[in-house]
Amino acid sequence: MSGDGSQPSDTMAERSADPTWKHQLLLNANRWLVTAGLMAFVFVGLLVVSELSPISLRALMGEKEPVHTLFQALVTALITGVTLVVTINSLVLSQELGAVEDQRGRLDGALEFREDVESSIDAPISPPEPASFVQAIIAASEERATDFRDAVSDSRDEELRERVDDFVDNLTTHADSIRDDLEDAQFGTYDVVKAALDYNYSWKIFRARRIKNSHVDSFDEEAEEAYDELLESLKLFGLAREHFKTLYFQWELINLSRAMMYVAVPALVVAMSMLLFFDADAVTGTILGIDAIVWIVVATSTVAVTPFLLLIAFILRIATMAKRTLAIGPFILRDSSRGEEIDWESE
Repeated sequence: MSGDGSQPSDTMAERSADPTWKHQLLLNANRWLVTAGLMAFVFVGLLVVSELSPISLRALMGEKEPVHTLFQALVTALITGVTLVVTINSLVLSQELGAVEDQRGRLDGALEFREDVESSIDAPISPPEPASFVQAIIAASEERATDFRDAVSDSRDEELRERVDDFVDNLTTHADSIRDDLEDAQFGTYDVVKAALDYNYSWKIFRARRIKNSHVDSFDEEAEEAYDELLESLKLFGLAREHFKTLYFQWELINLSRAMMYVAVPALVVAMSMLLFFDADAVTGTILGIDAIVWIVVATSTVAVTPFLLLIAFILRIATMAKRTLAIGPFILRDSSRGEEIDWESE
């Protein structure tokens, strides 16, 4: 990379040291499918444990009351969990409430940011829809990068021209890919945020500043102006990404709250039914060589813990996104795939 250091991969999945299946599970997979997978794991795990146990569940129920104790605890946990969900919802919604002065400040800040973006993308008004808004900023950074290359094309510094060509080629190719990903993306789904996270603007800022630092004596006024405009467009993208990431977190927490409400009621009915109406003596026979009472207890237990599994599925994505995007700007807080160490010294 002509001394710029090794170039990270374009997508967040490729930049991560985690295996593909883990990245898919943590971020890309549908949260309901992840929940279903966790339910299957709990169901099969309990069946396996019941077969490996030296004492049968029916024998244990003759001496103790494990089922009654289990579902009594689950009912308590479910009610507590629903209360927690209401608290989460209240915390999320509280950020949208405030005095008129606070709301005016938020509105003025949003309008000022949009005006900055409109100036950067040379448009009278910026798109209102998040995917189109991000597309416009990425297109602006692509255009500014091309202007930067044109500005240094007549420079006598051959190494500068080569490094800028390499930098701009990577940026424009990556920008085209991200813009395609955003074409049909709808906010509220993970697609918009995923595409924004894949655009590693922080590394692009680092490379641009690295080039400027190494060849500052070769920069004329035109190159300086083109460089500043490119850097400004990348900074605006960083701010837009953080803004939409925050909105997505709020959106997901609200979705989580609603989803837990939906599954908590059936889970509570199942758990309470096992406490009130289940009679082990009335259950006889086996299914696939396993006592029928085991099938009933395992199935109802899996249903009863579904709200907790749903919470795990949603929080896995939110926590992973938060961890991988803690820093704003050209900072790298985690290991990423690189072919060589970055050359920090000027040449």
